[in-house]
Amino acid sequence: MGSPQFVLYMTIFVIAWIGANLMLAGISEEAAWDPYPFILLNLAFSTQASYSAPLIMLAQNRQDARDRVVAEQDRLRAERNLADTEYLAREIAGLRLALQDVATRDFVRSELRDMLEDLRAEIAADAANASSNEAEAEVDADGAFRPLEDGHTGQ
Repeated sequence: MGSPQFVLYMTIFVIAWIGANLMLAGISEEAAWDPYPFILLNLAFSTQASYSAPLIMLAQNRQDARDRVVAEQDRLRAERNLADTEYLAREIAGLRLALQDVATRDFVRSELRDMLEDLRAEIAADAANASSNEAEAEVDADGAFRPLEDGHTGQ
């Protein structure tokens, strides 16, 4: 009833009603079915208004109910979003606290460098021991090797 299409059709209908009644009243007063004060047209408008008012009220009540439902859904969604945000904030805070106990990249690198230096020193010491042990190994008169300190013959 409130659409632009309805208003356009109603305007065309009223113009046609008034035009036809004025034209017929100009020909003969008895030919017009609703002469000048257009009482029948006024009655049609009153009837339409008496039906449209309750329909408008019903539509408003339905819209209010829909708005309440949408508002409730928005409120619930906002509560869920707030709860999710608070949960994520707590998780991030927990991760930050946990990361304070975790080794950093620089710490791990320095530890690896220290271990590499220790391994190089150990390998150098082993190589020096091996070469000195070989030099100490002497051959007896029979051509047999004398056992080394660790019990090996050096072969």
